[in-house]
Amino acid sequence: MYVLFEGIDTCGKSTQIDLIAQNHPEVIITKEPGGTIFGQKAREILLEGALSSKRAELLLFLADRAEHYEEVIKPNKDKLILSDRGFLSGIGYALANGDFDFDLLVQFNKFALEDHLPDKVILFLTNIDTLQERISQKSLDGIELRGLEYLLSVQNHMKESIIKLGIPHLFIDAADTIENIHHQINNYLRNIL
Repeated sequence: MYVLFEGIDTCGKSTQIDLIAQNHPEVIITKEPGGTIFGQKAREILLEGALSSKRAELLLFLADRAEHYEEVIKPNKDKLILSDRGFLSGIGYALANGDFDFDLLVQFNKFALEDHLPDKVILFLTNIDTLQERISQKSLDGIELRGLEYLLSVQNHMKESIIKLGIPHLFIDAADTIENIHHQINNYLRNIL
């Protein structure tokens, strides 16, 4: 089973994945971008903010997604895979950039994923106050430097995309405590963990 943990920066998804990994060493933990050797290089380029073309950024994300699917998802399809981000982030960021058609983005992502969308999505939803507090405590990468409103726009596009695509999902209030969030996720995944 392929489960995406989605959300904008500082929402707490990586913390929750780490908690699950501590208790379930059999689970495959990965991330996009960065879950493959190519993905690590792509991640560096993306986080530096070195690309001026939004199309180039989208295509780099898609190339990483195709490589990640081939190297990590497909060979482990009979295991539980938890991915820190995936195609919904790709769609959310592309839509927030303003130039792309939703249906075209879905087609591109299905192509990269060989038509295998995730089985479940856990989306962490934050608010402006929590985002501002958490982001002020770190140095910002090229994407975070686009601003809080941009990041919240990405979040809204991810939420709308999950609903449009009808993917089974759990929406998490990212402002809740780590313990409460962990309990909610364990309940949601209890039949597969």
